[in-house]
Amino acid sequence: MPSASDQGASVVRWIEISVHADGEAAEAVAEVFNRLGEGGAVFETLIHPDESPYAGDPVVSVKTYLPATRESAPRQRQIEEALWHLSQLYPIPAPQIRELAEEDWAEAWKKGYSVQHIGERLVVAPSWEAYTPAHDELVVRLDPGMAFGTGLHPTTRLCLMALETWVQAGDHVLDVGTGSGILAIAAAKLGAARVIGVDLDPVAVQVARENVRLNDVTDRVQIEVGTLDTLNPMPRSMDCVVVNILADVIIKLTPALTTCLRHAGTLIASGIIEEQEDAVMKAFDTAGLQVVERRQQKDWVALVASLST
Repeated sequence: MPSASDQGASVVRWIEISVHADGEAAEAVAEVFNRLGEGGAVFETLIHPDESPYAGDPVVSVKTYLPATRESAPRQRQIEEALWHLSQLYPIPAPQIRELAEEDWAEAWKKGYSVQHIGERLVVAPSWEAYTPAHDELVVRLDPGMAFGTGLHPTTRLCLMALETWVQAGDHVLDVGTGSGILAIAAAKLGAARVIGVDLDPVAVQVARENVRLNDVTDRVQIEVGTLDTLNPMPRSMDCVVVNILADVIIKLTPALTTCLRHAGTLIASGIIEEQEDAVMKAFDTAGLQVVERRQQKDWVALVASLST
């Protein structure tokens, strides 16, 4: 969780940027927020269709947060410019922007999260909500902090469902771009003996490590800051590699991801817009990966591939 800055300010303030949009446009707005907003994207309760200006389509409020500091001003301008460009493609209104004190931010931020049932057994529960699991449910308790990955976004849900299908007891799993640590923790809950999560963002790594402790899987889950190239030693012979990032990054990383897999190991890749699926599959084919499963939610695709060479 964010804390007061080292500059001695007694009150930490945040900028909230929110946009009301329909389902497809909301996903596009969320992509902007996940890329440029330090707090990722928060989806709030659906607005009733009767209240929507979009001809009966349900509307969600998509929000992100930035520290109200001089350093954040360029990031805010980038977000506003990106939203303007989106407004040329989708009927979205201008963003609503307001400043919040720390305590108001904390409450506003939590409103977007609730208990999520995903797949057959997985449950993602916010750390601040009490939840009693059924006898066969596996609960991932999460405090996302300023990191992406809450179980709300389709790409995360697709990865979780694929992990539930493909991770076996005793597996070694690598989570590239771990964010909040949700996928790494889920892999451990599903029986993986060893999980390595890696992320470029030191804030995300801090959040992920806290979530690992919260879920009592510190003996099996290791979270590192950096990239595949900076990991020492670089993971090899992994049973499963999961990556939930943008398609162009997946394409660039495919050779390195393949190097991390054992023969017949499984790669789970999400964050792929449907129009980019063919390009990802071409990269997989070049690397000796055979697609064995495809999942889709809305415009988002997850591919599961096996290393055949």
